[in-house]
Amino acid sequence: MNELSAAQLRYLNRQKKHRLTVILSRLAILIGFFCLWELCADKGAIDSFIFSSPSKIAVCFLEMARDGSIFLHIGVTLYETIVSFLLVIAISVLMAVALWLCPKLSEILDPYMVVLNSLPKSALAPLLIVWLGATTTTIIVAGMSVAIFGSILNLYTAFRTVEPEKIKLIYTLRGTRLQALTKAVIPSSIPALISTMKVNIGLCLVGVIIGEFLAARQGLGYLIIYASQTFKLDWLLMSIVLLCLMAMLLYAVINLLERLYRRRMFDGSSRRE
Repeated sequence: MNELSAAQLRYLNRQKKHRLTVILSRLAILIGFFCLWELCADKGAIDSFIFSSPSKIAVCFLEMARDGSIFLHIGVTLYETIVSFLLVIAISVLMAVALWLCPKLSEILDPYMVVLNSLPKSALAPLLIVWLGATTTTIIVAGMSVAIFGSILNLYTAFRTVEPEKIKLIYTLRGTRLQALTKAVIPSSIPALISTMKVNIGLCLVGVIIGEFLAARQGLGYLIIYASQTFKLDWLLMSIVLLCLMAMLLYAVINLLERLYRRRMFDGSSRRE
């Protein structure tokens, strides 16, 4: 028993060292990139007016932070992304459930879902502006349009690939199709739902930025278009950096939810044993 505990301790130490190495390597790459960027701009290897530099971006951010304007743009984009993401998840789950409960409906809608998922969503944005006007609703719908059809197809595929033995057992015990859905299909598809959420959070951010390019007066997408039109490239690159940080933050939140779910499942299985 003591030997096993020592082996487990060595394994955990190796895992901690591995995670630390990965984190430090990522930070080293990021810091090295910014240092190289700053050095090239300072020495004239690249045009600092076109490519800017980390120091100029930092100064630009601090100037806009003093009057709070940058936080307004960040807040608008973050709000629109989260709303579109939550609506995509809710609608996707409801549609996947409806398709699973009614196989005939899924056969009818399958080609249309595939076509809509393949359609370039940027082509829909001008049409949405005509239909809905240049409003926040248009931007949220644009964010939803990028992710929703693929999300429905992925979740429905996950529902269909649940182990048939589990469903047969429920039917053998005189369970209904609805009980099979709630007791077997949905619980088994939670990992697929979390994976879909990881993809959707980035897609919704992309869709929101596309919408802000065309129909916004606030937000990071609007700031990018305004900066490109007025040749304020420090603003443009600052907005891109902020979008990268926002995407990392949103993905980290979904990743945290996944870890909490896995830990809960592991604790539950340990108690049953």
